[in-house]
Amino acid sequence: MFLVRESQPGDLDQILRVAEHLDSYNLPFDRSAIKEILQASHSSFAGQIPEKERAFTFVVANADTGEVVGTSMLYAQHGTHSSPHVYLDVLQDEHYSETLDKYMVHQALLIGYNYNGPSEIGGLILLPEYRGHAESLGKLASFARFVYIAMNRSVFRDRVLSELLPQLEDDGTSRMWKHFGKRFTGLTYREADRLSQHNKEFIKSLFPQGMIHTSLFPKEVRDEIGVVGEQTQGVQRMLRAIGFRYANQIDPFDGGPHFIAKTDDITLVSRAMEHGYDPGQPSASGTRHLVASSPEGPGTFRACWAHKVTGEPALPADAVATLGLSEAARYWAVPV
Repeated sequence: MFLVRESQPGDLDQILRVAEHLDSYNLPFDRSAIKEILQASHSSFAGQIPEKERAFTFVVANADTGEVVGTSMLYAQHGTHSSPHVYLDVLQDEHYSETLDKYMVHQALLIGYNYNGPSEIGGLILLPEYRGHAESLGKLASFARFVYIAMNRSVFRDRVLSELLPQLEDDGTSRMWKHFGKRFTGLTYREADRLSQHNKEFIKSLFPQGMIHTSLFPKEVRDEIGVVGEQTQGVQRMLRAIGFRYANQIDPFDGGPHFIAKTDDITLVSRAMEHGYDPGQPSASGTRHLVASSPEGPGTFRACWAHKVTGEPALPADAVATLGLSEAARYWAVPV
């Protein structure tokens, strides 16, 4: 059986092994960076830093062996006064010539900044051998974050953002960056990606602030604007199914689409219910639920799949053990 739990500083080596397979903005393949991420996550779960600065890292682990096979991340707020959320609006720019009696509509991009941004999900990675697993580990890693939001609703914003990856080059770089960002900054995709983790000043200083017509880009770049990559299509379907929609905004570096949802309209948040633990046997007619608890109080988190009847408090024994439930304990559940 697998579970999702809060990350711990002792997970460093195992998470580094996971990060090696993507080396992303959120989870770079860098020991010192991951050490910082885990410390920030520990402080976030413990409530030791201001809410808007909290960044939670979850791990997917084998409940029996403790092996970490994946991660997912959740940010209480993406976009603050010191580090704004940066995006490109995808617009339609209309023109009409009376002389030629010609009407033209051009796709255009316009950079935007949000200093009071939404919550954000990201950093979902599984080791290759666990993708397509019978226990739906990618879905477990993703959905657990929304139950955590329901359990701690006041910490999170009224909207949740997900930035999805487009189709990248074989070496992990971006065609969009090559024909846009690099021309205005002189930086490689990796250099800009790394720098923007701690400093976004160069974006506002060097990127064009006016409207950019995409007709100036090569066709292969235009065709990828706002389109998810092949490996991200499953995530897109999953997000749409729980209430997310394309925001007509893209990442200014790689052109990947931004999806957004009102927090309280996300089905996994709105349908999550809190229960008191019932040691009785669950009904045999149950369906799959995501169940979660804080077994050792605030700062801890456990989530796993369980078959139960919606609204009934009884849980199967393996889920009880995985969640660490005892008498008088409480847990959350949402049908999936």
